[in-house]
Amino acid sequence: MSTTTAKNGGGLGLTRKDFQSDQVVRWCPGCGDYAILAQMQKVLPTLEIPREKFVFISGIGCAARFPYYMDTFGFHTIHGRAPAFATGVKVSNPDLSVWVISGDGDALSIGGNHLIHSMRRNVGVKIILFNNRVYGLTKGQYSPTSLLGSRTKSTPIGSVDYPLHPLTLALGAECSFVARTTDRDQKHMASMFEEMANHEGTSLLEVLQNCIVFNDGAWHKFTEKGMKEQNVMYLEDGQPLVYGPEDDRKGISLEDYKVRVVEADSPDVTVHRVDDEAGGYAHILSRVELEGGPVPLGVLRKVERPPFEGLMVDQVAAAQAKGEGDIDALLNSGDTWEHH
Repeated sequence: MSTTTAKNGGGLGLTRKDFQSDQVVRWCPGCGDYAILAQMQKVLPTLEIPREKFVFISGIGCAARFPYYMDTFGFHTIHGRAPAFATGVKVSNPDLSVWVISGDGDALSIGGNHLIHSMRRNVGVKIILFNNRVYGLTKGQYSPTSLLGSRTKSTPIGSVDYPLHPLTLALGAECSFVARTTDRDQKHMASMFEEMANHEGTSLLEVLQNCIVFNDGAWHKFTEKGMKEQNVMYLEDGQPLVYGPEDDRKGISLEDYKVRVVEADSPDVTVHRVDDEAGGYAHILSRVELEGGPVPLGVLRKVERPPFEGLMVDQVAAAQAKGEGDIDALLNSGDTWEHH
């Protein structure tokens, strides 16, 4: 563990270099994964958590190389199963800061079941979903988030599948922290990492990430200067839903759960709230861009609920408090059968 003075002034003396492994980072030049990795290595030293308390767990895909590049504990597991491995790690040692790294193909296709149930259980893991709307590692097939009509290696005349919307799925699974950012907005991304790191239950962050080889420009409306100002709405708890350049500000009204674009100073503009326990408001917010509005970036929902691993620890402690058990009595209790 490094004992040098941290540039960020942290008491543990950790810096970005302490989280950089000795492995050569191998992604395509220009890939959005580089920016995500860089911000993670910058944010972790500021959290005042010992390096040995971090665990990064990934499945399969380009993003799954992430644990190799972090000088922390980690696992490169199997396709779609990262949330299951992460659940085991967190339940076994609740004191660890456990991060899941997964792509839209890995998490939402073969891994959909594991992702849903980790969120439903409110396991205290932090899930970063790299969404580039394509399978990159296997060379450009369409993914669960690819748009209708997408032409890819596996859909040469256009996909006929309707896309899955990750944040809507997360809210339906009762995820207690749901947020979105982009790979190009590094300051905003860092702030999202910090918020999810401090959340006790499941936190899911969708990163709109570019695949420069197989789906370049998938999110250009929301990342390119001169375009994103018209198409991005930054969310702040307790603040009105407004967006656009200073000389053409607009607002969003979600009255009666219908999306309407109004003037920024209209009394109908909805005030954002992250503590949406029922989830109805956050659900419609997750689909604003589908109704002709801007894409919301930031925390859509953040509610406090007891994390799964804490409830398990309490349950085990309560059982142990009753005294030692009798294994023979247990095996012979209830309905038993004898073989003759």
